Amino acid sequence: AEQANWYVAHTYSGYENKVATDLMTMVENRHLQDLICDVKVPTETRIEEVFDKRGNKTGEKEVQSKLYPGYVFIKMVMNDNTWYIVRNTRGCTGFVGPESKPEPLTEAEVEVLFSIINMLKARGVGIVYISHKMKEIWRIADDVTVMRDGRWITTRHKTEYGTDDDSFRAEVIRNMCGRELSAAYPPKDNIVHDDPMIVVEGLTAKYNQLRDASFTLHKGEILGVAGLDGSGRTELLETLFGYRTRQSGTIKKFNFGFRAAQGGTPEDYSMEVHDINGTQVGEEISNLSPNSAIKQGFALVTEERRATGIFGILDIRANTVIANLKNYKLGKFPLLSDAKMARDTDRMIEAMHIKTPSQRQQIKNLSGGNQQKVIFGRWMLTNPDVLLLDDPTRGIDVGAKYEIYELIQSLAKQGKSIIMVSSEMPELLGTCNRILVMSAGQIAGEYVPTGDGKVDQEKILELAAKNL
Repeated sequence: AEQANWYVAHTYSGYENKVATDLMTMVENRHLQDLICDVKVPTETRIEEVFDKRGNKTGEKEVQSKLYPGYVFIKMVMNDNTWYIVRNTRGCTGFVGPESKPEPLTEAEVEVLFSIINMLKARGVGIVYISHKMKEIWRIADDVTVMRDGRWITTRHKTEYGTDDDSFRAEVIRNMCGRELSAAYPPKDNIVHDDPMIVVEGLTAKYNQLRDASFTLHKGEILGVAGLDGSGRTELLETLFGYRTRQSGTIKKFNFGFRAAQGGTPEDYSMEVHDINGTQVGEEISNLSPNSAIKQGFALVTEERRATGIFGILDIRANTVIANLKNYKLGKFPLLSDAKMARDTDRMIEAMHIKTPSQRQQIKNLSGGNQQKVIFGRWMLTNPDVLLLDDPTRGIDVGAKYEIYELIQSLAKQGKSIIMVSSEMPELLGTCNRILVMSAGQIAGEYVPTGDGKVDQEKILELAAKNL
């Protein structure tokens, strides 16, 4: 189904034909305009032998059965964009996107979504639209409800929050956070040193499009990675972290952070030192697996938080200490110190401002922003030198985003180096000291933000389209 670009919808086994019929009837009756829809309930035909009561074979017959009980294959195209609509047995209609593409919608896809919402609204359908993007809410909503910490705060018509996009945004954020946010991003006052932290040359992945990536990451620098969807941004981070197989290229690391961890001062950063594994400053490192990357002082905050970032059924304590379990061993015994794990978890909860009733709370019950803070706390316990952040503020509210930005700035001021991928260009411009631009698996160039948002975005988009 993924290869054929179809969406697999799950329904109750036995109801597949009804779901397919309801959907086709809705399209044929022109409830939705300009749609080309195809629905399949995959079946298979097999030959079965027929026997009489005495067990004697009397012949053969064709038997047709569902190939995947409980599943319907659906595809819908509107204005050259692929969308999917599922109508269940109770008559409820819902729009979904391809399960294999969970990334944020492009601007063109957002326009298609809004046209569908407006069409349903005109038919009298009520819409509940949940989003952290203020411009979308201002454009699409009539009334706006604000929630905070699981509680209802207020519900008003959007014009009661403000008369334009900016005033609306400021008032909604004030209600969301319980405080004023004077700016979208904290000031970029981290010091980027001349000393390199890592030097990457000719990095090429074996099983994806990343090829010949070369760059230098400096101590205390926040290095952004921009590019269109599918440009190789995530692949760059995952290859650096050893999650993707590397075909060629080198990573050379300068281990300043280990010196600081051993009690050194900033003046010691230029001294030749060895890390805990005996690796010399500036020596080539392998990073052929996540385990070896962690030992070399790397940390990765993944793009898909729920899928690859958290252990949803485990509590906050387990999710916090899981990358650093060796430090909690009780001597030579295969046991862990519960008291030490509890102390470190409490320390991270306080340092990261994680809102939770207890460290024994299952992490899946926390908000997206607090889940992300737990992940940051997990990696802080490993004392990393290089943080690889893949869309770290995706799917979290504005207040939590600002706290993540402050945390990133704080880590950079401590001399740690950060590579940050983001699908939001204003976020890169407001947070990063320098930006690499990916295009078709290659680094098309680098850009230093000038402060002129419009010009900066145009220049970055030019580079992003360079190899297309």
